[in-house]
Amino acid sequence: MIKRLLFIPPILIGLAVFYYMASGRQSPERKPPEEQVRAARVIVAEAVRLVPRVTGFGSVYPGTVWSAIAQVGGEVIHVHPDLKKGAILAGGTEIVRISPADFLLAISQAQANIRSAEAKLAELNVSEVNTGDLLKIEKRALKLRQDQLLRKQNLFKRGTVAQSALELEQRETLAQNKKVQDLVNTLRLLPTQRAVQREQIAVYQAQWESAKLDLARTRIVLPFDARIAEVNVEARQFVQAGGMSVTADSLDVAEVEAQIPISQFRAMILASTDSSTSIGINAESMSRLLHDVGFEATVRLRTGNDVVEWPARFARISDTVDPKTRTIGAIVAVDGAYAKAAPGKRPPLAKGMFVEIEIRTHAKYDRIVVPRAAFHDGALYVANPQSRLDIRPVTVGLVQGDLAAIDNGVQAGEQIVVSDLSPAISGMLLAPQTDEQLQVRLKAEAAGGAPRR
Repeated sequence: MIKRLLFIPPILIGLAVFYYMASGRQSPERKPPEEQVRAARVIVAEAVRLVPRVTGFGSVYPGTVWSAIAQVGGEVIHVHPDLKKGAILAGGTEIVRISPADFLLAISQAQANIRSAEAKLAELNVSEVNTGDLLKIEKRALKLRQDQLLRKQNLFKRGTVAQSALELEQRETLAQNKKVQDLVNTLRLLPTQRAVQREQIAVYQAQWESAKLDLARTRIVLPFDARIAEVNVEARQFVQAGGMSVTADSLDVAEVEAQIPISQFRAMILASTDSSTSIGINAESMSRLLHDVGFEATVRLRTGNDVVEWPARFARISDTVDPKTRTIGAIVAVDGAYAKAAPGKRPPLAKGMFVEIEIRTHAKYDRIVVPRAAFHDGALYVANPQSRLDIRPVTVGLVQGDLAAIDNGVQAGEQIVVSDLSPAISGMLLAPQTDEQLQVRLKAEAAGGAPRR
């Protein structure tokens, strides 16, 4: 029984020690609750130099596509040995020749017809002289007949000449009068016959010129320096007039059409012009608009880590709008697409190359820009002078690339939060930390000088 009660003394000793220790400690000191401070990266709102621009992508195509259409038919007797797809040939190079035999014969025939008609005209001139001389003779003969008739009429009245003799003389006089009239009619017709002959000569000369033109058309010559795109002709092959034999692309100008969202293009135009001015669309107003906006363009090719750029000019807007993507086609042109090529450094702008185009307008100096990632449901997080969070609704203007221009809602000098705060509670205390690198990069990108992805 005593053994069973041996555990009680240790328990009592423990309770006594615990009581002693507890009675000697003071109660913990309570501190008032402290507000938690959130670190936040910020940039200072600053009016910077903003170059309104839009970017798009498209494929390169030649500024001029020339198709060699055979204007005459015949057998092909010569094809340039380098006339192959992809070959580059100089302007003025004869690439195809059609047999000229038929056209040389046509020229000879036209020349012979002209000579024959000219000889006929000369014959008419001689005939006019001869007929005139003969008319003079016949008129003298007619005068003699008329005098003879008058004498016989007087003799008939005296009764010395028979009636039959007088009638015979009258018939002879009438016959002579007819000869004279026939010659007069012949002379009257000669000017008309000469005019007809001259017109016939003109017809033969036209046939001669046409034959010479057809002869020249037997030689197909490149009108400019070109790269051959398609060849559908071979030597000893018969070609028909109107058949396409060769297609060539110009080397001097390359064009790119990129699809640009209408909203972005409109915002760029509004940022560069007086939006209160309303103009109608015609050739003069469009020319004035392009001058006022001052479009500039750059074509950019990205190959791995390398970027190759070509200065370009804004050419025109495409005639259609894509109803599905709500985009318009902006067409830019690059002069010297092949002339500016450098082996190993800058390739030529070849047809089908997929490139990026950037269209810019006049720079603006009073735009506050922020990263697009800083927006939260159309609002910006702003650190007010007390370093507390202010959720600010703003009006966004031009949006391009990774930045957006602010029209209203933020003043220069305010601190804009660019880091993600979760949760974001209006009025919460912040510890702003200026992101200098982002500030510099943002300013450079707004001016168009930052590298673009």
